[in-house]
Amino acid sequence: MRARAEIEEEKNGRYHIIVTELPYQVNKARLIENIATLIKEKRLDGISNIEDHSDREGMRIVITVKRDASPQIVLNKLYSFTQMQTTFGVIMLAIVNGEPKTLTLKQILDEYITFQVSVVTRRTQFELKKAEDRAHILEGLKIAVDNIDEVINIIRSSKDRSNARQRLTERFGLDDIQTQAIVQMQLGALTGLDRQKLEDELTALLAKIADLKDILSNGDRLLAIVKDEALEVKKKFNDERRTEIAAISGEVDIEDLIPEEECVLTLTNFGYVKRQKTDTYRTQRRGGRGVSGMTRREEDVATEMFVINSHDYVMFFSDLGRVYRLKCYEVPEGSRTSKGMNIANLLPISPDERVTSMIRVPQFDADSYLVMVTRNGIIKRTPLAAYNTTRKGGVIGIDLDEGDELCWVRLTNGSDELMVATKKGMAIRFRETDVRAMGRTARGVKALTLREGDCVVGMSILREGGLVLTVSETGYGRLSSIDDYRIQSRGGKGLTNYHVEKYGDVAAIKVVDLDDDIILIASDGVIIRIRANSIRECARPSKGVRVMRLTESSRVVTLARTAHEEDEDEADELPEDDGDATDGALTPEEMEQEAAVSDAPVEE
Repeated sequence: MRARAEIEEEKNGRYHIIVTELPYQVNKARLIENIATLIKEKRLDGISNIEDHSDREGMRIVITVKRDASPQIVLNKLYSFTQMQTTFGVIMLAIVNGEPKTLTLKQILDEYITFQVSVVTRRTQFELKKAEDRAHILEGLKIAVDNIDEVINIIRSSKDRSNARQRLTERFGLDDIQTQAIVQMQLGALTGLDRQKLEDELTALLAKIADLKDILSNGDRLLAIVKDEALEVKKKFNDERRTEIAAISGEVDIEDLIPEEECVLTLTNFGYVKRQKTDTYRTQRRGGRGVSGMTRREEDVATEMFVINSHDYVMFFSDLGRVYRLKCYEVPEGSRTSKGMNIANLLPISPDERVTSMIRVPQFDADSYLVMVTRNGIIKRTPLAAYNTTRKGGVIGIDLDEGDELCWVRLTNGSDELMVATKKGMAIRFRETDVRAMGRTARGVKALTLREGDCVVGMSILREGGLVLTVSETGYGRLSSIDDYRIQSRGGKGLTNYHVEKYGDVAAIKVVDLDDDIILIASDGVIIRIRANSIRECARPSKGVRVMRLTESSRVVTLARTAHEEDEDEADELPEDDGDATDGALTPEEMEQEAAVSDAPVEE
């Protein structure tokens, strides 16, 4: 339902949008307040002023359009963002033959006509019985008037009323109702005038009875009465039609109203997402302090952050294996320091479901693939085009085993190299072509063979110039060259990435660049942000250096890679080393022995 609005042009070339009527149940004051709020938040541009000129004669809201704005686009924005355009729901529920049923518009009209026919029929039957009863009494009275002298003699000579009624019945063949009426008849009814009224009433009743019987026997007459009565109701309660069913002219697709611009999209570990314009982060000189990217809870951390066009698609993947998608502009724009909106307010995810990955998709081309890895080491590669669906409720992304969860999703070009690392210190590097392309709802195949009690802690796409960052739960970390991990066949045990028996389980891995910042978060909610180049580069499976000091009961649970941001009290020196950073590195002989067992074939 739309407000009635017209665009008027003034002599000075300015345009005004004049609103004269609002949709049903829309409050004028709240609408004006909502428009003003949208203008203040810069979600609605192109409006310079809004005034309420309503009076007793009618409503008139005047919205002044800026000189450089299109009034038609501004009007469509008002329809899209405010209650100037709403929907009004009608529950088409009715009792049909004693049962509640949901009907279509045509069905409910048919049922209404059937009901009205029933009403007219029952009303006619009632009136017919009433007329017949009255005519029956009048016929008895007419007999009595025609034989008034004899009737009077019978009544005068009777012992009581009961005896008089009995004798009248025996003499004239009348029933109890008629004799009762004769006995109760007043002498004044015997005048000539009243006798004529009696005959006229009887004649009219007989004609009415014939007409009522004709109505009950003629379906067309019944429908005609229903129609006439409906028209009479319309005439009695008629007023000007408020709702107009009309073809909308000048309609503009909402997507056409959204400018194409580069945005920064951010997703945090706790599921808060927001969109910002890229100019929010202004260019600064080297060595500057930077700006705060968002306000978040102390234990929250940004896990995904990338630049995207406002008209590109964003795909969200949950731990239950479902896939959702939005247009970038559908994510609410936030200020530089706002924490954003919880993803549960944008996607129809269940209460026990959480988003684990977010990727940008400029277009669903046939040459790109989605690679998914689960906690239990299952990997699946599916053409990106298989997920090109408009279903708002999401689609199945992967068929998960019981107890497994989808944790990592990456967009590949079909010829990338992948690395998967485990909690117990193993890592495997293989080509993505080792994983055959399969359907959207498939389970996937084994990425690597896990030991008992082991699980996957990270998956990354390898790129030239990148370094593999490994961080242990005990707070140690190191950078290693990609060349330290030779290419193997998918499904093997992999190579030793870290000595977990000596230095603790692996918390996470990530392929990073030296100019990145690394954000580490501990189980007790403590967060630290360090430079990637402050971590020493060592060969696997070295212990590395201390990257985060922990309390006795805490451990590192996750890490994130983000663009570098200078801080005022940033330390100039590297983190303190605890022991030899190259402690535990493999010798050439050990590497040869390891290669002999790591490439052993494994059945899927």
